[in-house]
Amino acid sequence: MIPENLRYTAEHEWVATSGTPVRVGITDFAQDALGDIVYVQLPEPGTEVAAGDSFGEVESTKSVSEIYAPVSGTVLARNEALVDSPDLINTDPYGEGWLVEMQPADPAAIDALLDADGYGKLTES
Repeated sequence: MIPENLRYTAEHEWVATSGTPVRVGITDFAQDALGDIVYVQLPEPGTEVAAGDSFGEVESTKSVSEIYAPVSGTVLARNEALVDSPDLINTDPYGEGWLVEMQPADPAAIDALLDADGYGKLTES
């Protein structure tokens, strides 16, 4: 089930669009492909990121995957709960397993990301 209220990237990140700052995470599809997540590396608050650039890593029992910034902006907070419980990404990718909160440089850039239908088509192929 792909939440309708989020926007998505082709790299399997999601952005919660219900205000500013925006919350960012990885999708259920991505966590399922990764398997059991054992470690997460996230940027420090205050870090400037550019859309499409890697800004962290998710390590699972299978592999290490880059996390890419869905939009340009400033990281305001990171989910400190993931330090001790990275498996929250597996159990609740759209809730407690969020990664960072960001202040987008251009909030309109979020509108250019995939909607739930577009992301659904991407993951079917």
